[in-house]
Amino acid sequence: MAKRFAVFQHMDWEGPGKHLARAAESQGLQLDVVEVWHQTIPDLATYDGLIVLGGTPNVDQEAEYPFLTAEKAAIRQVLEADKPYLGFCLGHQLLADVLGLRVGPNLCRSVGFIEGHLTRHGRDHPLFQYLPSTMPLFKWHAQAILPPVAKHIESLVTSRECEVEAISLKGSPHIVGLQFDNHAGSKDDVDIWIEGDRDWLSQPPEVDTSLVLADAVRHETHVGEQFELVFDNYMKFLP
Repeated sequence: MAKRFAVFQHMDWEGPGKHLARAAESQGLQLDVVEVWHQTIPDLATYDGLIVLGGTPNVDQEAEYPFLTAEKAAIRQVLEADKPYLGFCLGHQLLADVLGLRVGPNLCRSVGFIEGHLTRHGRDHPLFQYLPSTMPLFKWHAQAILPPVAKHIESLVTSRECEVEAISLKGSPHIVGLQFDNHAGSKDDVDIWIEGDRDWLSQPPEVDTSLVLADAVRHETHVGEQFELVFDNYMKFLP
């Protein structure tokens, strides 16, 4: 029977990326998107897992974004049931917050394509099987997990712009957070994100969006192929 995942979306312009949609379709995985800012979160007991996307809120802004309270409760429910969890950007940070890690301002605003490096734990993690130790990361954030991470967490990927680029719960490799957004690293997605987040990108230091778009074109095929391999790996070791 085909698996079915709930997908929490936080912004109208930041849905499942082109690479994620293609990888899920190739796996026969049904993605049910929940727009959490105005839709009620369904009973996740009926789902095989949860994907949480990125977005504008910081993890501690429940007063400004009240849906975060219900969302964190839902994430706890998934973790307590030991179901698969895959978080991107804000989804990565929400996982960290629920697991008791600190999240706060990153050492810089990280936007565009940079090089990531697998840690020792990352090289051993089944998520990155058959991948090289360095890979392009598509970044779009100013908050991050603040090191050091707790003993029950494995840090999987690092970069010059963010120390903790990916985490996994020790003993539960199907519970994963990725600070990077490679699922949306296509030119079409980057076009949409630039338009949707133009105000934030124009804040000093202003991001040169033409360079980000050029890198999206240059990296699209490679990032897409690597993301599909990562997602295939993920689906293979789910409980």
